[in-house]
Amino acid sequence: MPSQEPPRRRVPGPSRPVRPRPPSAGDPRARGRAPRPAQRPAARRPAARPAARKPRTITLGRPRPRLRLISLGLTLVMLVFVVRLLQVQAVDASAYAAKADKYRFQEYTLSAERGEITDRNGIALATSVDAYDITADPKLFTPEESKRRDAPEQAAALLAPILGKEPAELVKKLRTPKSRYTLLARKQTPQVWNQIKDLKKVYAEKSAEPGGTGVNLLGGVLSEPSTKRVYPNGELGAGILGYVNAEGRGAGGIESMLDPELAGRDGKIRFTASGGRQVPTAGSQGTPAVPGSDIELTIDRDIQWAAQRAITDQVRKSRADRGYVVVQDTRTGEVLAMANAPGFDPNDLSAANAAAMGNAALQDAYEPGSTAKVMSMAAVLEEGKATPDTHVTVPNRLHRGDRLFKDDVDHKTWYLTLNGVLAKSSNIGTILATGQLGKDQAESNRVLDGYLRRFGIGSPTGLGFPGETPGILAKPEDWSTSQQYTIPFGQGLSVNALQAASVYSTIANGGVRIEPTLVRGTKGPDGRFTPTGKPAENRVVSEKTATTLARMLESVVDDREGTGTRAAIPGYRVAGKTGTANRVDPELGRYKGYTASFAGFAPADQPRVTVYCAIQNPTKGSYFGGQICGPIYKEVMEFALKTLHVAPTGSEPARLPVTFEPTP
Repeated sequence: MPSQEPPRRRVPGPSRPVRPRPPSAGDPRARGRAPRPAQRPAARRPAARPAARKPRTITLGRPRPRLRLISLGLTLVMLVFVVRLLQVQAVDASAYAAKADKYRFQEYTLSAERGEITDRNGIALATSVDAYDITADPKLFTPEESKRRDAPEQAAALLAPILGKEPAELVKKLRTPKSRYTLLARKQTPQVWNQIKDLKKVYAEKSAEPGGTGVNLLGGVLSEPSTKRVYPNGELGAGILGYVNAEGRGAGGIESMLDPELAGRDGKIRFTASGGRQVPTAGSQGTPAVPGSDIELTIDRDIQWAAQRAITDQVRKSRADRGYVVVQDTRTGEVLAMANAPGFDPNDLSAANAAAMGNAALQDAYEPGSTAKVMSMAAVLEEGKATPDTHVTVPNRLHRGDRLFKDDVDHKTWYLTLNGVLAKSSNIGTILATGQLGKDQAESNRVLDGYLRRFGIGSPTGLGFPGETPGILAKPEDWSTSQQYTIPFGQGLSVNALQAASVYSTIANGGVRIEPTLVRGTKGPDGRFTPTGKPAENRVVSEKTATTLARMLESVVDDREGTGTRAAIPGYRVAGKTGTANRVDPELGRYKGYTASFAGFAPADQPRVTVYCAIQNPTKGSYFGGQICGPIYKEVMEFALKTLHVAPTGSEPARLPVTFEPTP
């Protein structure tokens, strides 16, 4: 058993001397006496150490000013945020909301369907068909999207023949920078869009083939539904109908005159979009488009066709500048036809002659010539200054004012009745007759002027047609020395073709002028037809005077000495008057050439239809109204009477005397 050693005793080491701390100034022990030295062990006394340094006192800065500065800075920053927040959420809230909507929502216009224009029997003269606006997204033709540097050029080469555009024009549109939309072509037919869709399908298949780019070259070509205005009858009635411009708005004729009614009211659709495309699940909102109203004209398409054919043929044969035919219902004032030659096709305005794109029958102002003599005769009869049997001795020449007047042919002295003056269209006889209207020439002028204006000369017809001329009729006190003698036989004043036709319709209607009308009414989107208001009426001459004039006008056509025998229609009594006037050339500003015309109505005893024809500057063959316009009158009148089922006349014409035997 091992022996156990006793534990060692810990022997304490020498203790470290403790230096006494000097008393502080406030210690009572330090008052009045020196400090007592500490007792040290006597065994060992270490060497004395140097006295320790007094430590430096560090004084901290005052924190309050710094805290105030920091607080002020934070307050200013927060104030800026609050002000900006108020500006965004309160002051400019609507502007920012609109800007957000601009990118979040897309809005498109829904074009209203344009109303139809029909004739009096409901036959379409102008209508709208489905069409497409061809558009593109230029971004999809960039090198990044299409994987081709020449994508616009390649696409343009494919599209140009289909759209009828120049490739350079399409390239420019497809390279529109920073754009997601460009219009390539307006109002293309469904066949055109089908061709483009077929091409898109072909290139989509090619891009999906092995080794393909995976990008359809024509994928960025799109379409928007639209409508296209078409005129089924081509040139027929183009001067009346007018046309629409590239934006689909009326730019001429009835299309312009009644554009608000025809155009309707466009709608809008608004939908949520992402990446430029509609989000199907987000729905849409908007207002539907309201279709335009249909316009029913007074025009009869068949009579319009007959008038158009007749005037076109004669203008071509006579190599004339232009011509017009107006057909009017004498009982209602409704215009049954208004044809111009040359015309234009509103379906192809690029091929149209700009000078022919208006309605010359309403827009041309010209001197009517002898067809205006019927107004002079109406004044003489109404004022009781003569009767159809009154004798008028007509010399070969007549000196009045500063001129020597003559008739259209040289002749010996004629012994005519007042009826004969009208039948033979004597200028001298008309001057002599109208000179009886007043006690002097000035008074005669005032009386005649009053009748001319009541017949509608010098005033708009009342149609409200774009570009219509009111004609020219100076005040009687302003008539020149020659005008006071030329105006009675139709020179020195100007009219349009409808004004000239309305004069004869007034006589045919028993002396009451009915304001001409071209529109019968409108049919709204609800299908309800609203007729045009009743036209204004005014009595110009008495019924007795009108009846007498109708008999006198029969002598022009029926009597072998009359100037209008080529206008006779077998089975019908015809009243009419020829006209051959010196024509003012609009380019030269002086007389050059002639205006040939013929006006009349039938049946003369029970009038139903008025026809007026005028041809400007015929240069081949005859230029007399009875020779070139009389046959047109006959052709159009005969067709109109049959179309309207007007029965032949059952009585014989009056056959008033044309001449008288002078007493020796």
